[in-house]
Amino acid sequence: MVRLHGLPKTIASDRDAKFLSHFWRTLWSRLGTKSSFSTSCHPQTDGQTKVVNRSLSTLLRVLLKGNHKSWDEYLPHIEFAYNRVVHSTIKLSPFEVVYGFNPLTQLDLLPLPTSFGFVHKEGVSKSKFIKDFHEKVKDLVWLHLRNERFPNLRKPKLSPRGDGPFQIIKKINNNAYQYY
Repeated sequence: MVRLHGLPKTIASDRDAKFLSHFWRTLWSRLGTKSSFSTSCHPQTDGQTKVVNRSLSTLLRVLLKGNHKSWDEYLPHIEFAYNRVVHSTIKLSPFEVVYGFNPLTQLDLLPLPTSFGFVHKEGVSKSKFIKDFHEKVKDLVWLHLRNERFPNLRKPKLSPRGDGPFQIIKKINNNAYQYY
């Protein structure tokens, strides 16, 4: 936050020990930042932050695949990707909300062919692979290992939270499937 936008004038947080410590109170006071506290676990104060952190943690788990020591190398790329995605609720990306436009990526700068006279064989091959892959995995599911339902199967914070893939045998309803 400070790296991108400078020091905040105020910080609203729950009463987590990290924010109540003498160190943090002294730091924010010396920097001229006013701290205000809500009641603990108050979703109106920290709900959106928890949603973002949960999304970033999920993305980290997917990319790390067990290599937990390099999470800090991936975080800037994940943050960029997250901030560039258009969110369904506001129909804008977080980057767009702050800066008024979505950032360009290298893919946005590549010229697209104006005619189909030139077709790149690797591009055709890759698109066929992706279409075939999507067809292959559309009937596969992952089992979400929620802590309360599978306490012995959960692992460290950045480990995968699911198991699978499993082949769907039968759809019971929109939220239940029989698999093997």
